[in-house]
Amino acid sequence: MTRSLTSVRGTSRLTGLLAAALLVGATLVIYLPAIHGGLIWDDDAHVTRPDLRSLHGLSRIWLELGATQQYYPLAHSAFWLAHRLWGDDTLGYHLANILLHALAAVLVWRVLLRVKIPGAYLAAAVFALHPVHVESVAWITELKNTLSAVFYLGSAWAYLRFDEDRRVRWYVLATGLFVLGLLSKTVTATLPAALLVVFWWRRGRLAVRRDALPLLPWLGMGAAAGLATAWVERALVGAQGEAFSLTAVERCLLAGRVTWFYLGKLLWPANLTFIYPRWEVRQDIAWQYLFPLAAGALVLALWLLRRRWRGPLAAYLFFVGTLFPVLGFLNVYPFRFSFVADHFQYLPSLGPIALASAGIALGAARLGSVPRWASRAPAVALPCVLALLTFRQSATYSDVETLYRTTLARNPGCWMAYNNLGNFLAGEGRNREAIDLLTRAAQLRPDLAEVRNNLGRALLQDRRIPEAVEQLDRALELKTDYTEARVNLGVALLQEGRDAEAIATYERVLDRTPDNAEAHSNLGLVLARQGRVREATEHFERALQLKPGYPEAHFNLGNVLAGAERLDEAIAHYGEAIRSRPDYADAHNNLGVVLLRQSRVREAIEHYERALRIRPDFVEAHDGLGLALVQAGRLPEAIAQYDEALRVRPDSESIRDHLRSAREALARRR
Repeated sequence: MTRSLTSVRGTSRLTGLLAAALLVGATLVIYLPAIHGGLIWDDDAHVTRPDLRSLHGLSRIWLELGATQQYYPLAHSAFWLAHRLWGDDTLGYHLANILLHALAAVLVWRVLLRVKIPGAYLAAAVFALHPVHVESVAWITELKNTLSAVFYLGSAWAYLRFDEDRRVRWYVLATGLFVLGLLSKTVTATLPAALLVVFWWRRGRLAVRRDALPLLPWLGMGAAAGLATAWVERALVGAQGEAFSLTAVERCLLAGRVTWFYLGKLLWPANLTFIYPRWEVRQDIAWQYLFPLAAGALVLALWLLRRRWRGPLAAYLFFVGTLFPVLGFLNVYPFRFSFVADHFQYLPSLGPIALASAGIALGAARLGSVPRWASRAPAVALPCVLALLTFRQSATYSDVETLYRTTLARNPGCWMAYNNLGNFLAGEGRNREAIDLLTRAAQLRPDLAEVRNNLGRALLQDRRIPEAVEQLDRALELKTDYTEARVNLGVALLQEGRDAEAIATYERVLDRTPDNAEAHSNLGLVLARQGRVREATEHFERALQLKPGYPEAHFNLGNVLAGAERLDEAIAHYGEAIRSRPDYADAHNNLGVVLLRQSRVREAIEHYERALRIRPDFVEAHDGLGLALVQAGRLPEAIAQYDEALRVRPDSESIRDHLRSAREALARRR
């Protein structure tokens, strides 16, 4: 008998492990299209910044408000550790997020089993495979969602064990996991209320001593964490101002519409979008009252149904209660762009998913006369359909350009997508496309200084200096203390040869923000051009103290040192610039120049060639490579380089002279 019982338990454990492995494996497969996706939107505010990557930086994450975008110290500690493990490689972050989501799905299964909800495994599969969760899983920033979900569900499971046998160890474990969840993301604060809903569903009533009293400390901690997060959102993140000026009535209208939006996306996940259109919420538009009225009618209907089946009301209360922080009653920074986002319903979706899965399981159990395969067909077909949709949706996160172009196809009025895609393309050197997109963003939001600044910077890169100055001036009119725009204006003035104005601009920036590395580097550039080498060197060195590895500062300092014939030091700084930015074509070219001056011809050729691989129409690199090849005695190759340089710049007399000399040398050799 004992052997038989042991065998059954072993088989059950093996079956459970295989079921969990299936969930994890399926989750990994459907997110393969997104696994190599790069950084998007505010990922750079979550992947640990250079100034926070030390042990001191880790202490700042915990002890300094404002050191990170939001005060989620455990989530940011996870990012800190991740950077220690795999640096800037986004593959590691994506894998971690996918595995955390898969673990959360396994925990969903175990929690629902503990409360004896039918269809527990189906609910876990739907949670793992539903396309509405792609934003939470494929977006690196939302590791805070998946991490907090693991602690939330782990805490729920442990508390349910405590509720069964009242052993203190389970309460301590549950409380510890709850605190870890709060430190990852404060949506975890809704857990005690969710547990009370579960107890009401199971027992039909709540006992103060048994059900509510043990959760009072949790409710207090959750309330404190929620208030702190709300303050951080307003005071530090910027969730205040005109974009958030809604009346109390409008916030109720918004809450009703938000609720129905999320339910709709769960039931019919079509046209899922990274940024949804931002609704105009107005209390003088009659049809907008239909949303909260319909929500109220639904609650009333579920309340009347409760005597026969409490499940639907419990699921709805869980859903709305967990959504409460993002219903519109509190300011949340993303409301600036849209009042809804898929990642907001990551945990809330568990209520409707559990209800639907239970309904499918109970329905299948009642079809006694139907063949077994037919009764189970819905439970198999639903995850398969969701997996296919999720696979397709995760492909939109395969790279930044795909994500934003998909967003614009589904939300053509999204100024943020135009702005972010424009910035990305400008960083890729695709200036004309970037300018078109940023111009469209400025048309949609002419009042945003950030958009004007980005457009001005793209125009700068395209050498359209007067237009750039116009946009940057407009940005500073809209936001007089906008340091980045003022730094960019200094660059424009520098390129126009207005050195005195550029110096005054950078000095004004440094008066306000003395630790601005870019301003120091750019001021050094102007001073170097004026022959004020000592002052220029001081500013470059200060920039590098503030921002070690700053490639432009290393490059500029290398130029100054090369001009002063301090060639070995110049080579070292060019090398540092390239180490920080391997695709820095100008640094490769200038390093080639200095190496050639030291008669290190072979090394010079290597760097000229690397510069040309990065920028094939780089005239100076073609010319410099030609000179190096002449010194190496490779005259036909040198002539080919001069020909290519003249193709790009046919009016260059110096290159024609070099070409003539190379041809004469080749003729003499023959």
